[in-house]
Amino acid sequence: MEPVNIIGAGLAGSEAAWQIARMGVPVILHEMRPQVETFAHKTGDCAEMVCSNSFRSDDDVMNAVGQLHWEMRQAGGLIMAMADRHRLPAGGALAVDREAFAAAVTRTLQDEPLITIRPGEVADLPDAGNWIVATGPLTSDRLAGSIRGLTGTDALAFFDAIAPIVHADTIDMSIAWEQSRYDKGETEAEQKAYINCPMNRDEYEAFIDALLAAEKTEFHEGETAGYFDGCLPIEVMAERGRETLRHGPMKPVGLTNAHKPQEKAYAVVQLRRDNALGTLYNIVGFQTKMKYGAQTQVFRMIPGLQNAGFARLGGIHRNSFLNSPTLLDDRMRLRPAPHLRFAGQVTGVEGYVESAAMGLLAGRMAGAQALGRDLAPPPFTTAMGALVNHITGGAEAKTFQPMNVNFGLFPPLPEMRGGRRGRKDRYPAYTQRAKDDYAAWLAAQ
Repeated sequence: MEPVNIIGAGLAGSEAAWQIARMGVPVILHEMRPQVETFAHKTGDCAEMVCSNSFRSDDDVMNAVGQLHWEMRQAGGLIMAMADRHRLPAGGALAVDREAFAAAVTRTLQDEPLITIRPGEVADLPDAGNWIVATGPLTSDRLAGSIRGLTGTDALAFFDAIAPIVHADTIDMSIAWEQSRYDKGETEAEQKAYINCPMNRDEYEAFIDALLAAEKTEFHEGETAGYFDGCLPIEVMAERGRETLRHGPMKPVGLTNAHKPQEKAYAVVQLRRDNALGTLYNIVGFQTKMKYGAQTQVFRMIPGLQNAGFARLGGIHRNSFLNSPTLLDDRMRLRPAPHLRFAGQVTGVEGYVESAAMGLLAGRMAGAQALGRDLAPPPFTTAMGALVNHITGGAEAKTFQPMNVNFGLFPPLPEMRGGRRGRKDRYPAYTQRAKDDYAAWLAAQ
């Protein structure tokens, strides 16, 4: 049997390889790292998480991304299995020890006899075979050129940013305190999953002034891409209005200062554990394009972080993606070259889980093809089906931008009440319908 070849061992490529091997089909997984490095990656491990360590909400009743978690678990997804094994307390979110997670994914793939991991860059798209391109947003320049040549279009792009990571022992816990928003979580560890740094109004205003005045990374000439709204640099948010941050990542609601319970903070900066040892914390929502020197000065203005030591500072990078509605069919094949499937963030989905989900789906489709079968996508009443439907035809091609999974992609339920007040009934109805339809789709394979 001819193997399926996958370019890229990120979250999507790793998941695709696992799904194909589970079907009894051999896989060759090509990964250019560490021989060819990227700005954002630090290791040669498969499924390295770059921007944060969170898979977001794990609520599969009231949240679309939680429903996507459920669907991937039902399909025996490797990414979710390793995330569950290496999860950290994070309130209602699924956060992981990112180094241990990537190492475990790598070992699992290496130990699978049907998977061969082949190091080195694939610089040109192949002319034939059964291939999945899962190179992610940081596709190498040479391969990106090959993609542009084949599709006849310029790659679309947006800018993505990375949040800094702080050494836990440099956080002043006489000022900061441990608490999840609204004390969310069933265990004490979950209820105290975040470290909170309070600001009064004067401190907040001074912080905003410093953010706006700080030296920023400048883009190269000709780089006109915008930002993905779900991962905006904090200084860009501040430029949209001085109150934007305290209604976003610095909102103080649901938190009570353990040191001064009668004093309401004007704004709160939250940090989330980044490893199982609890020695590293990332600053939640603090993606930034400030230059390194400016970052240390500005972030040390945060009460509790005045002596912060940084294990990693933030940064910004350019992400490329396809205009998938015009280029991919519903089997995720490239229309001009159907022997090529695309998966992951390069298809125009945004987020770790969404990228891995597209890898899962592309892997199952490629595996089915290798076995002489055809696999249709899940119904678009499911989270996975709604997402792939959006990128392969549901979105408007002229305004196509990266998209997280959300209930707005699901077909409406006419009998359910609309608006904010209807969500408590509508969202569970969406997820129950999705579970029923997804289970039927899996059972038919």
